[in-house]
Amino acid sequence: MKETNWIKAPIDTGAAPSCFCRRIPLREGLLRAELQVTAVGIFEARLDGVKLGHDVLAPGYTAYDKRLQYYTYDVTSAIHNDSLLEIAAGTGWAIGPFTYNMVQGLYHPNYAVNATLTLTYADGTEVLHTDESWQVYTSHVTFAGIYMGETVDYTAPIKLLGNAARDTAAAKFPLIPKEGEDVVENERIAPASLLVTPAGERVIDFGQNMTGYVELRRCGKPGERIRLSFGEVLDKDGNFYNANYRGALNDVLYVCDGTPRIFKPTFSFQGFRYVRLDEYPEDAVALDEFRAIAVHSALKRTGRFSCGNQKINQLYHNTLWGQKSNYLDLPTDCPQRNERLGWTGDAQVFCRTAAYNFDVKKFFKKWLGDMRAEQRDDGAIEGTVPSKPNKSRISAAWGDAATIIPWQLYLAYGDKTLLRENFDMMKKWVDFIHGSGKEEFLWLEGNHYGDWLAMDGDTDSYAGATSTDLIATAFFAYSTELVIKAGEVLGEDVTAYRSLYESVVRAFRSYFMENGYPREQLPRTVVLPEGKTPTDVLCRGNTQTALLLILHFGLCTEAERPKLLARLYELIAAFDGKMTTGFVGTPYLLHVLSDAGRLDLCYQLLLEERNPSWLYSVTHGATTMWEHWNSQKEDGSFWSTEMNSFNHYAYGAVCDWLYGVAAGISPVETAPGYKKIKLAPHPNRALGFVNCSLETAYGRIESNWYYKGEEIYYEFTVPAGCEATLTLPNGYTETLQGGSYHFTTTAV
Repeated sequence: MKETNWIKAPIDTGAAPSCFCRRIPLREGLLRAELQVTAVGIFEARLDGVKLGHDVLAPGYTAYDKRLQYYTYDVTSAIHNDSLLEIAAGTGWAIGPFTYNMVQGLYHPNYAVNATLTLTYADGTEVLHTDESWQVYTSHVTFAGIYMGETVDYTAPIKLLGNAARDTAAAKFPLIPKEGEDVVENERIAPASLLVTPAGERVIDFGQNMTGYVELRRCGKPGERIRLSFGEVLDKDGNFYNANYRGALNDVLYVCDGTPRIFKPTFSFQGFRYVRLDEYPEDAVALDEFRAIAVHSALKRTGRFSCGNQKINQLYHNTLWGQKSNYLDLPTDCPQRNERLGWTGDAQVFCRTAAYNFDVKKFFKKWLGDMRAEQRDDGAIEGTVPSKPNKSRISAAWGDAATIIPWQLYLAYGDKTLLRENFDMMKKWVDFIHGSGKEEFLWLEGNHYGDWLAMDGDTDSYAGATSTDLIATAFFAYSTELVIKAGEVLGEDVTAYRSLYESVVRAFRSYFMENGYPREQLPRTVVLPEGKTPTDVLCRGNTQTALLLILHFGLCTEAERPKLLARLYELIAAFDGKMTTGFVGTPYLLHVLSDAGRLDLCYQLLLEERNPSWLYSVTHGATTMWEHWNSQKEDGSFWSTEMNSFNHYAYGAVCDWLYGVAAGISPVETAPGYKKIKLAPHPNRALGFVNCSLETAYGRIESNWYYKGEEIYYEFTVPAGCEATLTLPNGYTETLQGGSYHFTTTAV
């Protein structure tokens, strides 16, 4: 494709999509016809009225000014002489309004399209480009926006706007072949029930929080209108609620013309479980007309987990749906409010669970490409990728996605190219931290997100009590260690990083620890402009999260480990046997405890139902993960309206513990991608049984266990050509080759 062949509508159409069209003359002897197409905005390509491809919301969301994907369609069998080629286009992510600031024209002032049709004949090739010969028409979609919703009006006349105009300014967008997974329509969900709320509203409950849109199959009289609003939960009185959507209107309107139609959005998507019928022409609602369609990236399911505890099964279900809802072309934070951004912190804490649940290799390859493209010259990584308009903080545990995700993908898939492509980015991130402040081996400057949404901070605050300086320097050490590991795999010289790592650990221990413990109070180093509030409010070092980072990242000596663990147990007991951790500490909590042999405490926390806990949301009817531990409080009130998503996958990171420890399937670092396997299940009667499987490049791994009286039965499957090191809770070990195995032990 040529980056100069951009066209736009001849007039400003605002938020109204339009359709770019031309007839295709063909000669005899056509051997192949291939269409390459993209848009600044969202496009749907059609040939003679038939949609090309099965993807939706193309070309997805990238750092457009650095990388804009184009799609390729083989249309040989579909095209004929005088075929009508249409490219419908709308504003999408690129034009806006978008981001929490509702920025208009984020990357470009208008949508534009670029297409190349290559016709290969027996006697040569003909190439047709988008140019001023294309005609532009209005559409039955009269309004559309990512946040604002969509109007599909079949009574609206189709009008010729004129011939297309050249869009020379769009030549700035570098074009690349599509890298990511297709975004497609997946599950189709029938309504679970029709509710009439205490406020008299008619609300369809689809029974599952999701990302996608509502399809309506209806004839309807000309001019009949069906207007839909979307929500994730009901309020404490049972009324429709979506104040947490903030500036995202999500208003969908379908207008009938008397012809049987299938209505659904083309240029927008919603996050929802409940749909309010703001307009509907009859008293009786025909539920069979409505279907919810889940939209997300076409990811292959690889992991499966079930057990005898239905609440844990629901937790696992909620994690799967949280991932599907937020893996729409990139790992977003949430699918409903005016955000839906690629938050790096959320992505890194969840990436290990993500790679158990689904094959995410191609998905992350695309997103990490955007991260590399947008890494600043000094090595900094923004809090969101794509980062424009660059309003997020440069923060530890968020920017560390640059090192953590490539390493976790390498462990999951064993593909060195994932490390090779991102190794320079990993080094540059560590180099940025190294040079970011006055202290060479400590990261003491910056306004970090900290242990986001932890429960040990001020009441209903965003940040926890753990010193952000401690968190930042701990991740400085961890990312440096990952650069060393990646460099060793790739055969790179990482001598300087080994020296740096030793210096950072030494500086960490000197500054943040005393007598083998983290210091209780630490100085606040953040200096912000007047009127700005630092995230780091309490600046404590003796917290659950601080202890977890020190233990999990190996920032203590082995002699210090027992007393640090003892202090962790004390802090859990002091909080009535519950965790206080937020986004930073929670992913490591059960791993640290199980590594220490405290499976009793792991299962106590896993099965806890009081706030904060993983099962609190489950017992309150959640079908996806919540952003806050207590997004909806015991009294039915809400945490806030500003930042309160009910479809936020980060805390679903606990499922990597279900796979890796409860079921006991994990990769071996020296032979990643499950060429070698660690099998170390940890049964518990509260789960009753576990059935777990994982599809890998080498085949299917299975780990199943169940209780029968005072005995535990184990069943394992190891793929042919692989080797598994088995360790049972009674201490028995054995090396297993490919095949199926059965063991029985006495319950402890």
